[in-house]
Amino acid sequence: MDAAYDLAALPYRIAVICYLYDDTGRLLMLHRRKAPNIDMYSPIGGKVEVSRGESPHECAAREVREEAGIDAQPQHLRLQGMVSERAYQGEHHWLLFCFEYCRAVAPNEITHMEFEEGRLEWVPIGAVAQMSIPVTDRDVLWPLVCSHRGGFFAVDIDCSSTPLTSVVRESRQASPPAHI
Repeated sequence: MDAAYDLAALPYRIAVICYLYDDTGRLLMLHRRKAPNIDMYSPIGGKVEVSRGESPHECAAREVREEAGIDAQPQHLRLQGMVSERAYQGEHHWLLFCFEYCRAVAPNEITHMEFEEGRLEWVPIGAVAQMSIPVTDRDVLWPLVCSHRGGFFAVDIDCSSTPLTSVVRESRQASPPAHI
């Protein structure tokens, strides 16, 4: 075990991240001003309010409303993936629920592009991997998100050693639409 931290003593955080796309192939990303991942890009999202019994779907809808100003309801969001990150930055374990917004978002629907957490930016999907994003996102999460649009994945990421390791526990690609 690394002497820098005791893995068993790390607190567990539960959060959601939400992938909102427009109809031109761009993803809404937050250029972060706050920890974790200061000065990096991530999808919008935040911690589940476990003290009040908030569900991941309720949290995702709340975060879309708070950060993008879109009146999202839980039924507007689809669970796309689950991520377990062990010892992220040596500070916390994370359980992340990844959601995709169920329709394209028009850029003029976003009520504010800048707020306390950071600045929202529309980023071409092909450019995301070249941006300043966390290594776990670049190496594991973003490729799974891209390959599982309309599907589902579950992945365990172990950040307690270098290089990090990951194991995909479930992978269901989107089913092609039935021809009528």
